[in-house]
Amino acid sequence: MSHNKKDEAAPQEMQINFPPDVQRGVYANQMVVTHSQEEFLLDFIFAASPAGVVNARVVVSPSHAKRIAAVLMDNVAKYEARFGEIRMAAPAAATAH
Repeated sequence: MSHNKKDEAAPQEMQINFPPDVQRGVYANQMVVTHSQEEFLLDFIFAASPAGVVNARVVVSPSHAKRIAAVLMDNVAKYEARFGEIRMAAPAAATAH
């Protein structure tokens, strides 16, 4: 009797619901990342003078945060290979009030 591990490891299909209000996305020009031992919090912010608003908060596990960082770096490398280097803008100078 043979035991086929290939069948056990086969990925299962999952139906994903993509609601229309989420499909449009939100614009963010800043992000704040914080973490605890159990999770990473990614706050996506649209900042426009004189104030900003958090458009989305995504909470993920540490292992998922590491996978996100890896796939993001892979996609940045692919983007730059196709369109050229992404230049980083200098940080805006803080103004005194």
